[in-house]
Amino acid sequence: MEFKTNIPIYLQVIQDIKNKIIKEELPLGSKLPSSRELAVLYNINPNTAARIYNELEAAGISYTRRGIGTFIKEDSTLIDTLKKELLENVIVEFTEQVAILGYSKEEIINLLDTFYKEHP
Repeated sequence: MEFKTNIPIYLQVIQDIKNKIIKEELPLGSKLPSSRELAVLYNINPNTAARIYNELEAAGISYTRRGIGTFIKEDSTLIDTLKKELLENVIVEFTEQVAILGYSKEEIINLLDTFYKEHP
């Protein structure tokens, strides 16, 4: 994974893990790599890997069973929740960028409507 310089590495790895959950590359209930394995996998500091798992657990995405490992929660609403969160982030970024261009809300809606008609 190539990291962007303007976003903290731990947030980029968290987003990558969330994307893998959404795409079901990491199925609900599956065991995540150990912190050390995660550090090697992403070529990051082991402390950063530990922080990533703490953040995922705090967000309700994973849980840790002491001595066994860290697992993705088997919550049937998790994928929909992550999709909604990602969509909201995309919309915020999109609207900020379009606002810089000076488009109104109505113009944005019309442009999106036109786009989807041309690209079904």
